[in-house]
Amino acid sequence: MNRTALTLAAAITASLLSTTALAQGKVGVINLTKVFDEFWRTKQADIQIKDRLSEFEKMGQSMYDDYKKANEEFGKQIEAANDPALSKEESEKRRKDLDKKRKDIMEMENNIKQFQGNSQRALMEQRGRVRESILRDVRGVIEEKSKAGGYNTVLDISAQSANGTPVVIFTTLAGGESDLSDSVAKALAATAPPDSAKTDAPKTEAKDPKKADENKAEKK
Repeated sequence: MNRTALTLAAAITASLLSTTALAQGKVGVINLTKVFDEFWRTKQADIQIKDRLSEFEKMGQSMYDDYKKANEEFGKQIEAANDPALSKEESEKRRKDLDKKRKDIMEMENNIKQFQGNSQRALMEQRGRVRESILRDVRGVIEEKSKAGGYNTVLDISAQSANGTPVVIFTTLAGGESDLSDSVAKALAATAPPDSAKTDAPKTEAKDPKKADENKAEKK
């Protein structure tokens, strides 16, 4: 199961599982791993995040390539500046150029580190926004199905504890009438847009505000 789905599953499990609720009432079960893997929004979000990660990696690689090239040029400049055949004036000039090149390289190095930090934060924020949005959709359907079926408690049979052991050790409810996995998955699938079957997860491109204004002006 992908990282996004695992995070969402853990969040919903924590919100639905209650010690006092387990002591009374009708209990149902759900396989959140299956539900999240089948949910079109989870698949879409995973691809969009991977696309953005790929863009960040390309930008980072480009910055690193420039940094590597600058270091190679710097090494050649050092050799040239140490040429004993140079005049005093030329030698001094080249050493000043070296100082400037050294500062440029340090700035490039700092920019790379800053870019890495910013890109990681951007991805984390995007994952957080997606998680909260999908969480509302999934929990809403679970609550709807639970109330309709008269369930006081719904347990995630795919959930694992912090130690990696199953939260629900044993149950005879999986696959039976009290298993809401299929009904919740079908309800979520019904919310998919018409073209989702073709594209499954369309890429999102950043919109240029200027171009958007130009398009509006043309339409008028």
